Amino acid sequence: MLKVEDWAEIRRLHRAEGVPIKEIARRLGVARNTVRAALASDRPPKYERARRGSVADAYEPQVRVLLREWPKMPAPVIAQRIGWPYSEGPLKKLLARIRPEYVGIDPVDRVTYQPGQLTQCDLWFPEPRIPVGQGQQRMLPVLVMTLAFSRFMTATMIPSRQAGDILSGMWALISGVGRVTKTLLWDRESAIGGSGKVSVPAAAFAGTLATQIKLAPPRDPEFKGLVERHNGFLETSFLPGRTFASPVDFNEQLTGWLAQANARAVRSIQGRPVDLLEVDYQSMLVLPPLAPATGLHHRVRLGRDYYVRVDTVDYSVDPRVIGRFVEVTASPQEVRVVCDGQVVACHARSWAKHGVVTDPAHARAAAAMRQALAAERHSRQAATRFHTDGHAVMLRALPDYDALFGVDFDPSAHDTEASSQ
Repeated sequence: MLKVEDWAEIRRLHRAEGVPIKEIARRLGVARNTVRAALASDRPPKYERARRGSVADAYEPQVRVLLREWPKMPAPVIAQRIGWPYSEGPLKKLLARIRPEYVGIDPVDRVTYQPGQLTQCDLWFPEPRIPVGQGQQRMLPVLVMTLAFSRFMTATMIPSRQAGDILSGMWALISGVGRVTKTLLWDRESAIGGSGKVSVPAAAFAGTLATQIKLAPPRDPEFKGLVERHNGFLETSFLPGRTFASPVDFNEQLTGWLAQANARAVRSIQGRPVDLLEVDYQSMLVLPPLAPATGLHHRVRLGRDYYVRVDTVDYSVDPRVIGRFVEVTASPQEVRVVCDGQVVACHARSWAKHGVVTDPAHARAAAAMRQALAAERHSRQAATRFHTDGHAVMLRALPDYDALFGVDFDPSAHDTEASSQ
């Protein structure tokens, strides 16, 4: 086969210097027909190996019959149906070549994002277990949000996948940026839109911010590929070589790493996210003066044990409001209980499972109330008279006896009667 260098030299000699074909053949030591072929070809010579036959070629008609009816049939099943006697390698190569003719090709368009339009949201579950106190270690979710235009990434660890905790994390990240995009994209996360419709808490959150929450199609992770890639980036670039003492320590390390990650150059945007954030920011929505409703909320009547439950953990409440309705509000940082506008409990949020958090003041108040009740019962028992046979004798008030015998010893009543006569 003629080399590319010889092909180029033949064309140069003949067209630029006017050297005859016979002389070119003599100089380069090639046949005159080779020179003529090189001059007739407008493209450099390229070696192409002829396709060799494969043991799978004889089975191709049978494979096509199966794929025509079941385009996605797995290779091991096809091998069993056609009686394939060899290793699966040649069969898989055949399937890779002909299966697209039956399955079809689903091309993906290049998406262009406008400033301030979209934020992609997702939960990432890092494998390391985080110490959360009470001797427990848990795999906790991390909320990741990516601004589509600038690729600016924010993230924070949250205590659970409940709607209140997710919305608390979203508000923390959004308020950290200072503005919000016109659309927040989520997958079918159960607390956000597991039924295919945006949940009531999520809709209220979006309405307060004057934005919208859009749900991605089911089983289509490419729909929010930006944040999915950032999840993988966190997995490979943030986690290795790190240990975490607590969720607070995790978030502190993550915050420091995000500052470096957002300052790196991103090829797809030909710039750094931290530099393009200002362009994104100018087109985003201004945050409302009042924060949206976030966190876990419920209303319950306080029982005799004076504890309320938040995400499997029990928190003590002032026992003086036993029997009354209390409002329980839990953020990722604290649990607050209010009764008739008065705060009756405030605890740091425990991220452990099935724990008990007790305020010593509440325990002392409960002990004092029990002692007071016991003393009252004792005094009532001491004032009770007993008959000689041991049974208690009921003590009646004297006016009961006056009414029984029709006697009235009220002097004011006599004075009234005399004046009337």
